Amino acid sequence: MGSLTYDRVIVEIEDRTLAHLQFVIVQKLRRGESFLLSWHDSAGVGSGRSSIWLNPAIPLYFKYVGGHAATLNRQWIEDLSRSANSAPGLVIVSEAGFLPVTTSAARPKSTIDARTTARTDTGLVPSG
Repeated sequence: MGSLTYDRVIVEIEDRTLAHLQFVIVQKLRRGESFLLSWHDSAGVGSGRSSIWLNPAIPLYFKYVGGHAATLNRQWIEDLSRSANSAPGLVIVSEAGFLPVTTSAARPKSTIDARTTARTDTGLVPSG
């Protein structure tokens, strides 16, 4: 389980998902675009939903547990990029949650569980 650290928030995300998110997030930030990133929290932090506003001026850190880079799924990248450019912003969904582009059916809203921790001056505190 890798992590994305932004400001004082640490979000634990599976390495493969994190690699796809990194690709999409870096594309947006390189263009100087700010946007919303949202996910469903795991039961371990009280469930619910969380969001952060990503801005190019704030450092972002991607940490992977695995030692090798994931092979990227072009369709998943395209779907996540489309989400990032929408009004609700980039919503983290699982790779399996997407149907092929040629399908006219609605895409399922399958989500990943993320564990969020906020940094404080006294240490790490689970948010929830």
